[in-house]
Amino acid sequence: MEHREEETETLARPSRPRRPSEERENPSSQEDGAMALETASAGLQQEMPFAVVQGAPLLTLPQDLYIPPDALEVFLDAFEGPLDLLLYLIKRQNLDILDIPIAEITDQYMEYVELMRELRLDLAAEYLVMAAMLAEIKSRMLLPRVESEDDEGGDPRAELIRRLQEYERFKQAAEDLDALPRLERDHFPVHAGIPPGFLQRTPPDVDLRELLVALRGVLARAQLFTSHRVEKESLSLRERMSQVMERLRGRSFTEFTALFDVAEGRAGVVVTFLATLELTKSSVLELVQNEPFAPIHVRLRESNQESDDIAVA
Repeated sequence: MEHREEETETLARPSRPRRPSEERENPSSQEDGAMALETASAGLQQEMPFAVVQGAPLLTLPQDLYIPPDALEVFLDAFEGPLDLLLYLIKRQNLDILDIPIAEITDQYMEYVELMRELRLDLAAEYLVMAAMLAEIKSRMLLPRVESEDDEGGDPRAELIRRLQEYERFKQAAEDLDALPRLERDHFPVHAGIPPGFLQRTPPDVDLRELLVALRGVLARAQLFTSHRVEKESLSLRERMSQVMERLRGRSFTEFTALFDVAEGRAGVVVTFLATLELTKSSVLELVQNEPFAPIHVRLRESNQESDDIAVA
């Protein structure tokens, strides 16, 4: 019993504070602690710099730093429409979609719309339509209900709840479809193997002299074929019409066959004949034949004898 009482007194006795002499006797422990604290703080600053400019960490904010108002870019989650935004607000707070606190949801929705306006982001018209719809439902919820015979007594939120439930079903179906494997749906694997039934034949063992004989035969057959370049003859119908009029100007009647040049070949005959027909159709030329199968004579009409330029379609 006496031994236990001594142990109790020893445990209950407060610890004796260190004397200044003892602290002077062991100054290294204090210096080590201070150095460790400085090292930890310096390491924390090195790990978390304020910014990095040209590869150098910036630990303090410069006093003369100026950030233009337009330089700040805020990236927000993009919603696919007002129903998507409402569904996000409801799920974020774990609310029951069948019992929506319309006042709270309306305030949060309007905060998002105002934030978009402050950031000068373009809002679709459907967001503003939904804002007006929420404000109407909120006002109808605040007004006292007056029971009447014509009043159906429906919940003002019923239409909004129905649209939210329908949108949630379609959104979940789209997410389920997107989660399906994309292989054999969006892209297909490429198979470039050897087709079945393909027989790889080894080249026959042929003597070098036989190859030389075969090459000589190929070269001999190649000399039998002469290559020639086919060029398109540039015969313009409009130019030939001008040439015919220039040739007939100042003359009376000229035989039709005198307009053709044998050296031009078949193409020249065709172009000259077409030019004569076009000029006759435009009442520029006059064709005369005394009897069937008699020679044809051609001349410029008198009204076109003195004109230099004749517009031909």
